[in-house]
Amino acid sequence: MNKKANPKPSANNRRLLPMLLGVVVILLAGILIFITTKDKSSEAAELANLPNYTDVKGTIVVDGLKYEKQPRLGSEEAKVKVIEFADFKCPACKKWTAAYMDTFIKDYVDTGKVQFYFMNFAFLDRDSYLAASAGEAIYNQSNEKFWEYVHKLYENQGDESKIWATQKFILKFVKDNISGIDYTKFEQDLKNQTYMYDVKEDFKIAGSYGVNGTPKFMVDGVLLPDSSYEGLAAAIESGLAEAR
Repeated sequence: MNKKANPKPSANNRRLLPMLLGVVVILLAGILIFITTKDKSSEAAELANLPNYTDVKGTIVVDGLKYEKQPRLGSEEAKVKVIEFADFKCPACKKWTAAYMDTFIKDYVDTGKVQFYFMNFAFLDRDSYLAASAGEAIYNQSNEKFWEYVHKLYENQGDESKIWATQKFILKFVKDNISGIDYTKFEQDLKNQTYMYDVKEDFKIAGSYGVNGTPKFMVDGVLLPDSSYEGLAAAIESGLAEAR
């Protein structure tokens, strides 16, 4: 029984295959360009949502540290007041919080020796300002939730050299991590930049006292020369001794 030979592809079929491959390549390239353009447009929109100190309206008068406006921990009766100046994008602030914050609170805040304040020195980039204004929005709802925000945002801190604390990131971060606040109000405050004046005010006040980086610490109105835990502890002990 004779077997039929496989028919050879026609000249038309041989020409059709490269054409089909070309169409597929063009389609894939078009999809890639569309996705890239969409991502860039989204990124541009996020950057446009970032605040700028020059856009903040209102005259800022530097007339003291304004302890009453700052988030705080500890007793009002504490003999020593300590302020930390920090930027949420600052890797050194993250390291200090992770390494020393719990020990500091245990040794000095919980014992009633120190009342501890947080003050923004948002200087690294425009998303520093936004992260700080988000903190202020939370603080104005709950002092307790502010400190939760501090710890959790540092734990989720992005690359210092990149814009990561965008409006989109912060809204999702707070929704996923900070419960027990009025999220709708928080969202409105963040988008409306309700507390950017407060962030800029902190920045101006801190700068007037010589703050030029983060983290920095002030004990009873005196800015410390370094950010070591040993130096902070020594200044606190000195302040407690004077109070006696």
